[in-house]
Amino acid sequence: MFNSLSIVLDQKKSKAKYPEARVIVLDDSSNTFQHVAYCFLTIIPSMSERRAWNLTIKVDKTGSAEVWRGNLEQAELYHEQLLSKGLTMAPIEKT
Repeated sequence: MFNSLSIVLDQKKSKAKYPEARVIVLDDSSNTFQHVAYCFLTIIPSMSERRAWNLTIKVDKTGSAEVWRGNLEQAELYHEQLLSKGLTMAPIEKT
């Protein structure tokens, strides 16, 4: 019989194998609200229109917003795609 207690992952090792990161967009004076929200909608998976607008407003009011958090490889992809659309990006933050 299969013993589920024997398969316990060491969280430190698991995180070391799959580091997580944050994608943060910074405020600038060159992008319109519409463009920023559109970029969030088309690049970030599962982004709703409402969340895209809320994040866009947060970027404008506070100077930055975390738009995605997850594994490093995906974070790098979304970071590069947002950057290629002209958004001002903070360096990827590993968590």
